[in-house]
Amino acid sequence: MIRWGILSTAKIAREHLVPAIQQARNGTLQAVASRHQDKADAFARQFGIPEAFGSYEAMLASDSIDAVYVPLPTSQHVEWSLKALAAGKHVLCEKPISLHAKEIEPIIAERNRTGLLASEAFMVTYHPQWHKVRALLADGAIGTLRHIQGAFTYFNVDPSNMRNQLELGGGGLPDIGVYPTVTARFATGKDPVRARASIIRDPNFGIDIYANCQYDFGSFDMTFYCGTQLAARQVMVFHGDKGFIEVTAPFNADLYEAVDVCLYNASHSEVQRWNFRGINQYREEIETIGDHLAGKTKEIFSLESSVINQAAIDALYEADLTDGWVTI
Repeated sequence: MIRWGILSTAKIAREHLVPAIQQARNGTLQAVASRHQDKADAFARQFGIPEAFGSYEAMLASDSIDAVYVPLPTSQHVEWSLKALAAGKHVLCEKPISLHAKEIEPIIAERNRTGLLASEAFMVTYHPQWHKVRALLADGAIGTLRHIQGAFTYFNVDPSNMRNQLELGGGGLPDIGVYPTVTARFATGKDPVRARASIIRDPNFGIDIYANCQYDFGSFDMTFYCGTQLAARQVMVFHGDKGFIEVTAPFNADLYEAVDVCLYNASHSEVQRWNFRGINQYREEIETIGDHLAGKTKEIFSLESSVINQAAIDALYEADLTDGWVTI
């Protein structure tokens, strides 16, 4: 059993990672830490967590913790991932692990020095629907892949929300643009080589609230848009010469009624559907990490892949400034 500690009382921890760890067959939620003891105590009481620490440093110093989940604001991810590794803890850090690809390199170096696990929390890569998409593409189910189309949007204008605070790492691309990027890479096994984008920023928040993006993968291309002040929508479509695959709830699968992977042939005369309702992708993530730490051969999202993913996001921002293609 991996003994987990959560570094802060963030909403994503409350809603997703606490139940995921508590339901996991190979994990237990041992502790929570906050900068305020009363907040840690209240969180621990609410969820029945044995230990509550009034500082992040105190939890990292504890011998009762094996692994740490870091759901702090994005601007603090690198700092506390490094501190957790230095304290001898495995690290699962919420995405994006960094706002710049080059800043991930020190985490890789510390991971290598300590021999500990460090991974960015892309829960989607543990959901079986994405393993199904990857298998269908590898089997040639849609023939030659030519284009990927994606969208991820929601509406949030709360100025107190960290997603709308530039200094905390807010913005649409860091928050949700990473998901079409990572799932396209995961499903195809390919990485984009060029990027371009046009971006709209909120005049008050200073963050990007809409991005129209394009990647060149060499043998196929991808277009997607993401927005934080649009009606909620998400979809991913993989289009080939013999058919296409549509993923109806690609990113927040647990929030949707229909969690389907649909395979259409070229004439739409045949469709195959695989339903994945009721699967907790956060629990899948925690259990896979636990299996990996127990010595089982399990695929974990690597920091090297994090570098590639963030480099693609970095290129989108640069492309918006240059108004042209940027090499990744």
